[in-house]
Amino acid sequence: MSAFCTEITPQCPVEATTYGYYPNLGGNIFFAVYFGLLGFCQLGLGIYLRTWTFLAALGIGTFMEGAGYVGRILIHDNPWSMSGFRLQIFCLILAPTFVAAGIYLTLKHIIIHFGPQYSRMNPKRFTWIFIGSDIGSIVLQAAGGGVANAAGTNQAMVNTGNNIIIAGIAFQVATMSVCGLLAFDFLIASRKHLCEGFQGESVTEKPQQRIWLVLIAEILAYTTVLIRCIYR
Repeated sequence: MSAFCTEITPQCPVEATTYGYYPNLGGNIFFAVYFGLLGFCQLGLGIYLRTWTFLAALGIGTFMEGAGYVGRILIHDNPWSMSGFRLQIFCLILAPTFVAAGIYLTLKHIIIHFGPQYSRMNPKRFTWIFIGSDIGSIVLQAAGGGVANAAGTNQAMVNTGNNIIIAGIAFQVATMSVCGLLAFDFLIASRKHLCEGFQGESVTEKPQQRIWLVLIAEILAYTTVLIRCIYR
């Protein structure tokens, strides 16, 4: 974004902005409301069930997603809005890291529940290793963004900053891929135990149904966050 442009004018057209277009208003309002509602639902459930760590991860993640789309609404009103740009770029980059933290935390408890003996890694290490790796990827992306912003008209520095950002994203994709492979290996190793059911209950009983819902939700969440990282 040009330091001299603050609004759309003949000298500062929308095509010259970072995105080069007006973000869709309806879509961004929908996602801002959607993630806001998810955040409040997570807040209520987390307090009611006292799942404090999970609440922190998913609560922060969903509210930041909502805030990011609010930033994009501001950009729709004024594509040169630096406050809107910074809000959306910060929140939409960082929020999935908290969602991923919730995924890693859930995976840890799934492994503990079904049998840590089937996992190649101690389940307690999942959160430390993979959340730590996600933080590392965010640091790389932030460093790359800083280099690119400080570059001014120096295209070589801009390219260097962009390459650092890409490296951070690639590291996050690699981290999630390794986690996915370990999770898949666990599912294969424990498939007999999974099929036998939960403490001898039939698959029609509620505790067993809830376990399978958790597994499905975990796979869906992991897949969508990974696709998002690859897309970026």
